Amino acid sequence: MERKTFSACTSILVGRQATVDGSTMIARTEDAKTAWPKYFVVHPHQVLQAEPQFVSPDNGFTMTLPKIRGKYTATPEWTDKYGIFEESGINEYGVAMSATESAYANERVLGADPLVEKGIGEEAMVTITLPYIKSARAGVKYLGQLIEKYGASETNGVLFSDQSEVWYLEIATGHYWAAQRIPDNCYAVVANQLAIQNIDFNDPHNFLTAKGLKQFVLNNHLNSSRSNFNFREIFGTQDQSDTVYNTPRVWYGQRYFNPQSKQDPQSQQLPFVRQAERLIYREDLEYLLGSHYQGTVYDPLSRQNTALNHKFRPISLAKTQEAHILQLRPEYPAALSGLHWLALGVTAQSIFVPFYAGITQTPTSYQRGNATYSSDSAYWQFKLLGILVDAHYHLFGDSLAALQKEVRIQLNQNVRQTDQQAQNLSNKKLAEFLTQASLKNAAYVSQKINELTAELITTATALSPLDFKTDENL
Repeated sequence: MERKTFSACTSILVGRQATVDGSTMIARTEDAKTAWPKYFVVHPHQVLQAEPQFVSPDNGFTMTLPKIRGKYTATPEWTDKYGIFEESGINEYGVAMSATESAYANERVLGADPLVEKGIGEEAMVTITLPYIKSARAGVKYLGQLIEKYGASETNGVLFSDQSEVWYLEIATGHYWAAQRIPDNCYAVVANQLAIQNIDFNDPHNFLTAKGLKQFVLNNHLNSSRSNFNFREIFGTQDQSDTVYNTPRVWYGQRYFNPQSKQDPQSQQLPFVRQAERLIYREDLEYLLGSHYQGTVYDPLSRQNTALNHKFRPISLAKTQEAHILQLRPEYPAALSGLHWLALGVTAQSIFVPFYAGITQTPTSYQRGNATYSSDSAYWQFKLLGILVDAHYHLFGDSLAALQKEVRIQLNQNVRQTDQQAQNLSNKKLAEFLTQASLKNAAYVSQKINELTAELITTATALSPLDFKTDENL
């Protein structure tokens, strides 16, 4: 199966006044195939003699890029046969980007402005945008102008953040898009649907759109409302499949942050942005990205096997290739502020490893692996552990959970210590220090993963169906 199938991701965006420490956070699972490794790389700052040409290996989309490319982290595919799919990263200017949240537009709007076959798609989006933007708002405008000029080949949602603002951009049709700034004291959970609701065209501080969006809708008679301009209702889908595949994930996220609210998991009217009942920790995002409806009758891993266990598609599933939380912390310089938390493989069975934005290299194991298992690949190390747990989940699940807790505690301690020691460093010394600290974090996690893997393999030898007791007299 080719990688060109749509990714079925889940995204979370959190404003700075909604978090405990004043961080902005954007996060997402990348869900496409059960065995398709992701790499983690750093692209250095580059100044070229001439403007380079970008040519998509996916659909042939072509554009000229600027001569100056900023340094940025990225999580590309192990092969570019079906596209680059860099997906997520933080650049040297302190801007984070995650792309994309696959979505769908309805037949009416696509009939008026079809998608462009050789337009911009998910696989190219980070590569052609993140190295060239210096704020989240600038990222929205930059990518929006590219969509208007070259067209889009897919309907997608794109996440941007800096230390001050968080933005969600939705590309609906070939050339029309809209973006909303997440209010500082709010969060949003998005799951494979166009999500932005009422747009205020007189409020450019909080809303940005493609040129002529309002007139396009008016000219083509696309808005059924007499008073509002609801982007989701005009451009999106509201069919039965959404209520099984998409809206329950949004419901679960909102249920977690707003437990006092009673909502229907199949409702088509769940709000886009909400204010949580408490301040949000980074660990809350880790929990949600690895969630499978725990605490509800819809949990596929529940010991109570009922027809409801598999009614809804969970956030974490076997097709998750990686999940990331891009955290930008206040007051620190960009290199120290940004933490690219990366969990390779199935999020529920993985561990988020922190990499500072200022790093100059990534672990060798995070740059290895292909479609067949190999022990020198970090992706495959996480996948192997998950497969062992899957085979005997109710026996091995607690061991995995205990390891995840132990490692999270240690990583939090490591980040605190690194932050303190990095305060008086700058430029090259700071980059070297953050790189070594990040490499040590990855090595520590790899060691713990391998230790548990060895333990579970050893234990599993006694779980064979051929290991049975016989009559002692025989």
